[in-house]
Amino acid sequence: MRSNFQTFELLKFTKTDIKKCISPREGETKLGQVINNSENAKYVILGIEESIGPKANNGRDGAENGFKSFLNAFLNMQSNESLEGGEISVLGRVVQRIEIGEELSKAVEELDEFVFDILNEFLAAGQIPIVIGGGHNNAFPLIKFSAHRFSSAVNVVNLDAHADYRLLEGRHSGNPFSYAFNQKALNKYHVFGLHQRYNSQRILDDLRHDGHTFTFNEDYLLINRNYLQDFKDVQTKMQHQKEYLGIELDLDVIERMPTSAFSPVGISIQTCRQYIRVFAESDHVAYLHLPEGAPKNEEEERIVGKTLAYFVSDFIIAHG
Repeated sequence: MRSNFQTFELLKFTKTDIKKCISPREGETKLGQVINNSENAKYVILGIEESIGPKANNGRDGAENGFKSFLNAFLNMQSNESLEGGEISVLGRVVQRIEIGEELSKAVEELDEFVFDILNEFLAAGQIPIVIGGGHNNAFPLIKFSAHRFSSAVNVVNLDAHADYRLLEGRHSGNPFSYAFNQKALNKYHVFGLHQRYNSQRILDDLRHDGHTFTFNEDYLLINRNYLQDFKDVQTKMQHQKEYLGIELDLDVIERMPTSAFSPVGISIQTCRQYIRVFAESDHVAYLHLPEGAPKNEEEERIVGKTLAYFVSDFIIAHG
């Protein structure tokens, strides 16, 4: 399956493809040995291998490497009483087939349509997509698909250093949520952990004007406020609303994580795991999205891959 202008292709995964990623061991069962055994899996994983969205937003490349590092780590996790794995499938990965010149924004628009089409064609009723890799630009087709699927705008929570609510200036990784709100696919948007020095006044004003809410990472520097309590408070509030909930976590919110917007300032992986587990308990989850991991060497691949594997297993355990 290819996109309209043949720039992107979906490579579907078979059991043979998954088997190649597994390092079997006698007396043990790995997740990769039990997933993709059901045509009606509840959780469907899709990888996106691209960095055109971040580059169109003046970021660096590397986001095309996140999914591969995740897959190797995740498939070799243990299948046991806490997570057996039978409700999980790996649909495949989206890859870039054609070199892109200066028209990065146009290519992002093509990718938007392609991701929407993939989800629309392959996701059955009741299945929850887990999208990993690529830039945060892919939040837009995820939100658009969810609104189309449920015939209603969706709420979204995001743990992120950046609001990604820039102007409607052409598509890139910095404006998926402003585009989604403009197209009435996004209802309420709450961002945790924004960095005060890396979000413009225009963005903050636009978020407030459009009825969205946010916290700053700087709010948590003193002990009178903590992330976990705020996660629980917002989850309770969202739970009482009728809309489905999209869960976003941009890896650049994590201190020293290899991402397209690397920062020495951020939060811990432990806090991210709390965030995922709290919101995964919501009754009406639309999707989980984990973008922007951008490893460029073997050490970074181990860091990004294992982190993502923990996040996905946390989500499935808490939600299931």
